[in-house]
Amino acid sequence: MGSYAAVVLAGGAARRMGGVDKPALPVGGRSMRDRVLAAVADAAPRVLVGPAEAVPPGVRITREDPPGGGPVAATAAGLALLDPDTTRVALLAADLPLLTRAAIGELLAHLDPDGRRAASEGAAEPGRGAGPAGPQRPFDGVCFVDADGRRQSLCGVWRVAALRAGLDRLTAERDGDLAGASVRALLGGLLVGEVPWGGAGPPPWFDCDTDEDVRRAEEWVR
Repeated sequence: MGSYAAVVLAGGAARRMGGVDKPALPVGGRSMRDRVLAAVADAAPRVLVGPAEAVPPGVRITREDPPGGGPVAATAAGLALLDPDTTRVALLAADLPLLTRAAIGELLAHLDPDGRRAASEGAAEPGRGAGPAGPQRPFDGVCFVDADGRRQSLCGVWRVAALRAGLDRLTAERDGDLAGASVRALLGGLLVGEVPWGGAGPPPWFDCDTDEDVRRAEEWVR
């Protein structure tokens, strides 16, 4: 797969589940958080942003500022712990119990210019990363897209420089306050590759926002 890092966002409020520590909930006898970390076991470093009592050895832990400040603030905290020479990072929600290493490998392959399939930048024509007379530029990131065309932005792989540029832009626009900023705003202007899932099994981006979602995930992993 080549070298990459992983930032796992685990600081959500889980309001629809009564405010529980959602990533710590077990699916198939293992917490969702640990399942996501296992899917990126070959990433270096692995960074968990959010509360955690116990994580696998070598995982770096941090918190967003302020705690509960949302995914963009959490992304900024996670990127701050990456090694200086890191160029690619998997940015993942911690409630993706069906995520696999194969799915991460699929994303990494599509981030490569030679492996891209379709791209979109706002309302741009799919597959176009530059003008008709110029070469296509590499994707700034890729993420899975579901059957309805919705991007699963927190199940993607991104170029670190592009994310940092987006964070710098948002920080300036919001007078230094990233709390409550949307992922859509962070990724605005980036050239994003949209990857449909073609593998076997359930979609790797399936997230658990309700108790019913957790039950469905349990059925899938049996």
